Amino acid sequence: MSATPPLPPSGPENSATRWRRSSHSTGMNNCVEAAVLGGGLLAVRDSKRTDGPAVLFTGPAWDGFLAHVRTDGAA
Repeated sequence: MSATPPLPPSGPENSATRWRRSSHSTGMNNCVEAAVLGGGLLAVRDSKRTDGPAVLFTGPAWDGFLAHVRTDGAA
C-alpha cells in the first residue's frame, strides 16, 4: 500500500511551491491554479481559496481528466 505524500502549504510561507494560474483567468480570482509537486504529482486549487485544500493528481490521472473534459465540451 502506498501513501500519498502530504501537500505542501499553499500560502506564501512555502515559496518553493510555484502555483500557476490559467491564462484564461480574470483578475477576479475565478479560476483554478496548479502546481507541479515532486513525485510526479500535480496539485490543483481554487484561486479564491489559496489557503484551502487542493486536489492531487498523478500525471496519467490529470491527462485522463483533461481528455474527459475536452470530450464532454465538444458534445
